[in-house]
Amino acid sequence: MNWDTIQGNWKQFKGNVKQQWGKLTDDKLEQIAGKRDQLAGSIQEAYGVSKDEAEKQIRAFEERHKER
Repeated sequence: MNWDTIQGNWKQFKGNVKQQWGKLTDDKLEQIAGKRDQLAGSIQEAYGVSKDEAEKQIRAFEERHKER
């Protein structure tokens, strides 16, 4: 699955994103609106991780949701 699919179905994926990164608020998820770069920035901010680590986590998330 590519990120375009996730972005296009953001409302369906928000729950999965919230489950993965529970520190992200509903308001923050609305702001992100499926934009990968904004998700990465929000993960960095909320969890104090590097950009590379945030991207690594997002890639892992994509892999887990490939079959859907």
